[in-house]
Amino acid sequence: MKFHSTQLSGVWFIEPESLVDERGFFARTWCLNEFARHGLSTDLAQCSVSFNVHAGTLRGLHFQRPPHAETKVVRCTRGAIWDVAVDLRPDSVTYCQWYAAELSADNHRMLYIPEGFAHGFQTLSADSEVLYQISTPYHGPSAAGVRWDDAAFGIQWPQAAKRVMSPRDAAFENYVPHRPQADVLP
Repeated sequence: MKFHSTQLSGVWFIEPESLVDERGFFARTWCLNEFARHGLSTDLAQCSVSFNVHAGTLRGLHFQRPPHAETKVVRCTRGAIWDVAVDLRPDSVTYCQWYAAELSADNHRMLYIPEGFAHGFQTLSADSEVLYQISTPYHGPSAAGVRWDDAAFGIQWPQAAKRVMSPRDAAFENYVPHRPQADVLP
C-alpha cells in the first residue's frame, strides 16, 4: 500500500498496490503492520457498508463524540464518491479545514480519517457502495454531525442535479468553531 499524507494532520490518502496477472488483480486494503508503521490506529471494531441508489446522495458530516470517537478507513467498492474529512480538533493547526478525494471502484483508493474529524461524502454515480472500517463500535448517544454546507468549512462539493439527504443530515446545525482559552498571565 502507498500512504500519502494530506494537508490535514492525521488524514491519509491510501492507494493499494495491485499485483496484476491474466486473472485480474490482488491488493491489500488493510495491513496492521503497515498502518502501525505510519503511526495510524490499528483498532478495528466494526465494518459497515452504505448503498446509495442516486447520484448526488450526500451523507454527513458525521462523527462520534469522545469517549466513543472513531477512526475510519473509507473505500468505495461500487460507483464513485467525493469523500470529505473535516478537522474538528480545536488544538489542531488545520482546525476547521477539510480534505476531499474521489474514491471509486475503479481507482481502489481509500481515505484514513482519524478521531476528531467529521466525515461525509457525496455520490458521483448511481448505485454507489461505500465500505467503512471503523475503530469503535457505533454508539447512538455519541453520534453527532454538522452541516454539510457550513460556511465555517467552505467545502467545495460537486454540483448535483438533485441532492438526496436524510432529514437528520439536512437538520444538522452549523458548527461553532472554538479555540481553547489561552492562559492569562497576571
